[in-house]
Amino acid sequence: MAATVRRTSCNLCEAICGVLVTVEDGRVTDIRGDESDPLSRGHICPKAVALKDLQEDPDRLTTPVRRVDGGWEPLGWDDAYALVADRLLAIQAAHGRNAVGVYLGNPNVHSLGAMTHMPTALRLLRTKNRFSATSVDQLPHMLASYLLYGHQLMVPVADIDRTSYLLMLGANPLASNGSMMTAPGFGRRLRDVRRRGGRVVVIDPRRTETAAVADEHHFVRPGTDAAFLLALIHQVIADGRARPASYVDGLDAVTAAVAEWTPERAAAATGIPAEEIRRIAGEFGAADRAACYGRVGVSTQQFGTVCQWAVQVLNIITGNLDRPGGTMIPRPAVDTLRGIGRGHVGAWKSRVRGLAEFGGELPASAMAEEMLTPGEGQIRAMVTIAGNPVLSTPNGRKLDEGLAGLEFMVAVDPYINETTRHADVILPPTPPLERDHYDLAFHQLAVRNTARWNSAVLPRSQSARHDWEIFRDLGLELLSRTPRSRPRLVAGARLRLSPARVVDLGLRIGPYRLSLRKLRKSPGGIDLGPLQPSLPGALYTKNHRIDLAQPAVLGDLPRLAAHLVADSNPDDLMLIGRRHLRSNNSWMHNSARLVKGRPRHQLLMNPADLAHRSLTDGELVEVTSAAGTLSVEVAASNDMMPGVVSLPHGFGHGLPGVRLSVAGQVKGASVNDVTDDAVTDALGGTAALNGVPVQVGRPATQRDLEQETGALNKS
Repeated sequence: MAATVRRTSCNLCEAICGVLVTVEDGRVTDIRGDESDPLSRGHICPKAVALKDLQEDPDRLTTPVRRVDGGWEPLGWDDAYALVADRLLAIQAAHGRNAVGVYLGNPNVHSLGAMTHMPTALRLLRTKNRFSATSVDQLPHMLASYLLYGHQLMVPVADIDRTSYLLMLGANPLASNGSMMTAPGFGRRLRDVRRRGGRVVVIDPRRTETAAVADEHHFVRPGTDAAFLLALIHQVIADGRARPASYVDGLDAVTAAVAEWTPERAAAATGIPAEEIRRIAGEFGAADRAACYGRVGVSTQQFGTVCQWAVQVLNIITGNLDRPGGTMIPRPAVDTLRGIGRGHVGAWKSRVRGLAEFGGELPASAMAEEMLTPGEGQIRAMVTIAGNPVLSTPNGRKLDEGLAGLEFMVAVDPYINETTRHADVILPPTPPLERDHYDLAFHQLAVRNTARWNSAVLPRSQSARHDWEIFRDLGLELLSRTPRSRPRLVAGARLRLSPARVVDLGLRIGPYRLSLRKLRKSPGGIDLGPLQPSLPGALYTKNHRIDLAQPAVLGDLPRLAAHLVADSNPDDLMLIGRRHLRSNNSWMHNSARLVKGRPRHQLLMNPADLAHRSLTDGELVEVTSAAGTLSVEVAASNDMMPGVVSLPHGFGHGLPGVRLSVAGQVKGASVNDVTDDAVTDALGGTAALNGVPVQVGRPATQRDLEQETGALNKS
């Protein structure tokens, strides 16, 4: 059979790179970048090539399975839907609708079928105990956007292709290709900034891959980024460079609020000299096209919302919001903002700790306690969809304990991983190459407006089900148990629409009046042009104005001030995470091509910190926090700021019952065994995964042996 080349996209991360897939005799033989793609322009990373591994992975489930004594047994789809509906509804009948909890993992936003059909199906459960990866790392972005612009997903992105000054905090886009900023081929885009005379400045506790190629990099003490950003705002205003647009209010209140946040005060907290802070503020304020971008490192800390608000304020007051080369709102072909709610805050709170919901979800930091704390409203059953929260959410061991004690659990997932090993039923969806795809989420965050429909590269087997079919059929099964009503009819009609039909309708009413037929005629995608100014008309605030002086944020500044002067243990090191190009959260370690090569699981530590603790490069150490202890190999690295250590996210696959044959051989510990679900951002409930105080030393047994040996030598 002759080889055929199919155009599609890699939807494993936010970059949504266009790829060319060669298929011969029903098998993928080659994957390479599509140079005709108007957004990625031929760029791919190693994850795209691993699409073949996902397709051919012998560990991937292809039909439903049910837990039985001693293992798992296959289950027919109809029997699986009936079993799941029976158990979930019975638990709700006995204990209330909130006795069922839901957790949504990151891959859901990378799947067209999940985006179009999952929300309708889950609404039928009517539970308020909903959680997702949003509150693990990006909620501060969305909360700041909701407060300032009136919509949780109206996130301005850096117009990197035209900027002349790019300031980045806690972001490593050479590894991520942009996050909350879809910018495939970021390395090339970064070189273009410098080639046209622009400047790139990185603020990070680690000299990341991005920092290494920037014009300048400054170490910053973890958890103090807010002080640095407030000092920049202070200095821009003091220099008379504040020039917000006419539709912006609240500058006077912000001026008063940051009056005490001088460069000197920030220097004492951050470790960045005051003169450097003044210089950066001056350069940013004077640049004709500047953009400030902060990502995971500034979101996953105790003051993540303050940080993301401050990033936006800095862009706004320097006149860079809605300016070409500054930060702009993308205009995708399918208007995602219209299809997804504006958001809301505090409509209800978690039962145990009283943490506020945002956009219909409670913080994931509350999930374990809601399972483990007895009483009315306790979570007794869970639905997890494309998520592995045991490895990816704070205090993973505590959550593991909570999942083990549930009455029932169902997972929509292709793998038996650290989380789904607790499930009673697993419903596996088809892999990416067998699904049609249109990216609803990340066109809303892209640095250029494009549109692209991708038909499935490979056919699915007759026994397999797409994720949208799983949600459709499970939703219809739940509907069959409810009285006939108009909402039931509406939900049923929505579930029966195919994703292709949903996209076609969205394209037709969208700003470019496209259609699925037109996209099919351009399989490489359609270039809709660079980002364009759209404010104030595009704002979702009631009066189409921006109010900088958000009471909740300004009210959190005293807590920040107190935190920065609080006493600390001199033996503590500050733990931060890190991301690798060959890794994608917790679920890409079962690809041999991605995990081969040099190990990437170690705890990175500055050589001076190693020497101070009489530790040596490569030895096994214990990392201890208030939440727990883990063991991992340590590696000396001059890229680490003294006093800071770094452990990557997503490792730790050696738990009993996990069926990931490749990942099971990968060394490493789960960093979330030492992150604390009790330490959160007060405004959004996001757990502080960065800036975690830890102590590092030899394992207890080794210390005891050394002490005994020393005593014998003395005697």
